Amino acid sequence: MQAGVTVSFYGVRGSTPCHCSSMARVGGNTSCVVVQRDGEKPIICDAGTGLRFFGLDMGTESFDGTVLISHLHWDHVQGLPFFPQILNADSTATLYGPPDGDTPFEEALSGFVRPPYFPVALDTLPGNLAFSNLIEESIEVDGATITARPVPHSGYTNGYRIEWDDFSVAYIPDHQQPADASSIADGVRELVDGVDLVIHDAQFTPELLAKRQDWGHCTPAYALSVAETCGAKNLALFHHDPLHGDDQVEAMLAETQAASESCEVVAAAEGLKLSF
Repeated sequence: MQAGVTVSFYGVRGSTPCHCSSMARVGGNTSCVVVQRDGEKPIICDAGTGLRFFGLDMGTESFDGTVLISHLHWDHVQGLPFFPQILNADSTATLYGPPDGDTPFEEALSGFVRPPYFPVALDTLPGNLAFSNLIEESIEVDGATITARPVPHSGYTNGYRIEWDDFSVAYIPDHQQPADASSIADGVRELVDGVDLVIHDAQFTPELLAKRQDWGHCTPAYALSVAETCGAKNLALFHHDPLHGDDQVEAMLAETQAASESCEVVAAAEGLKLSF
């Protein structure tokens, strides 16, 4: 397959950004993944603190592309006002995401980037931003089909499937593991069905899950079960817990790889680029 798609990981941590020597290999920035097909505009999945580093990689270049926000928790949006390109009047971004109940997506997101929570309001920044609610629908964006489906988590959360004719990736950064670990929500099944790559929440060890059963996350074993049951070819373990340093993440990866029967498994880390 010559899809010409690169999936780049800029933020892979869940809950809160972390910085210490024990996390130097995996990284401590929160959720941000960039999917780009050769010659086409980038699609950013979530705007955690990793977004700033994507912007730094771009240098002085303006941004023109799409941003998919899975949900409005801090670790998925807190990098937006620090994205260097948002200060460039030549930058254009269309942001899609779920509303907060009756509050439209734009209003909910703008409520986070304004005084007293942030020094300036989102609509005063020079970049050209457009916002759109996205719930349980498919849209066409620059040659890609993007499908949003609900994923069990704490609060309304989108998972996304991005596909072209010869490549597909599912992005499911936060996923509440069900009490019956053999069950999979219908929306998740649809997103992951036969994808070339699924990027999936793998935040908790079984011990941590037992203590935080309703915190909205899952184990690598459940992520693997979702991937293999739905026929995914590759699995990237994602949204690593702030308690887990490099050694812990790598041990969880090794255990998951040993258990895998049908898909390749990697642990997402800052700087990792997967080419398809």
